Amino acid sequence: MYNILVPYDFNRQSDLALEQAVNLAKHTKGKIVLLYVNEMPGFLLSIFSDNQDEDMLEKINDSLDSVAARISLRTGIDVEVSMQRGRIYTTINRVAEEIKANYIVMGTRSSDGDDFEHKRMLGANTSRVIRSAPCPVITISGNSHFDGCRSILLPLDLTKETRQKVGWAIEIAKIYGSKIRAVSALWSMNDKEIIERLTKQMEQVKDHILAEGVSCEAEIIESPQGEKTHVPSILEYARSKEDVDLIVIMTQQEFSIVEYFVGSQAQEFIRSSEIPVVSIIPKEL
Repeated sequence: MYNILVPYDFNRQSDLALEQAVNLAKHTKGKIVLLYVNEMPGFLLSIFSDNQDEDMLEKINDSLDSVAARISLRTGIDVEVSMQRGRIYTTINRVAEEIKANYIVMGTRSSDGDDFEHKRMLGANTSRVIRSAPCPVITISGNSHFDGCRSILLPLDLTKETRQKVGWAIEIAKIYGSKIRAVSALWSMNDKEIIERLTKQMEQVKDHILAEGVSCEAEIIESPQGEKTHVPSILEYARSKEDVDLIVIMTQQEFSIVEYFVGSQAQEFIRSSEIPVVSIIPKEL
């Protein structure tokens, strides 16, 4: 039984995350756990009486039940409601552990906002969930998404940890019946040694994916010299293919610097991508 945890706070992003979780649950015949975390700061808590607090929580619980019932009625998926009190990110990860969640699906921010800077910002709670989650985290940043997954983008580099993404990409591709697009980026196509190493790795990865019965294409692309990272080029490549519905990344590139830290490149992917991103925490090799 697949368990899919959806942190939910009634805003647009959490609604989009819920729809993506429904999409995943349809293909896995899984269950969704809709989690609301009440994190009322102490100074606000003192303003409300116990009765007011209980009334507010009861209304929230009723609203959650309505959302769950509507989803279940429309899709036939089992949707369970959970209300918890505590720090948002620690509660999300604790509940994920308790229910043995296979995936957490959540928005990149915890509240709506129209200004550009707000939309480009990775929420603190999202970042903290990603860096210590017990399972892969699918983050939702765009305004609309394909109902399914036609292809998965798999960015690869020469670090040891990058290969750990391959198994997850294969698992997800089998769930959706999608293909994998493996891509590596470099700043200069004139570096023969790097190109040889990347080409060898890409061939090995492609052969492994094909052997698992999943369709795969592999490509090496060039990034503009002025770019600080390869992320913009990889995202532009994904957009140009017009069928990429999921990107699989590692939260860190090098394990030696990673514990409790989300790498800057991973943050850039999550923050900038309109396509849902699956974040995988690397295991020490």
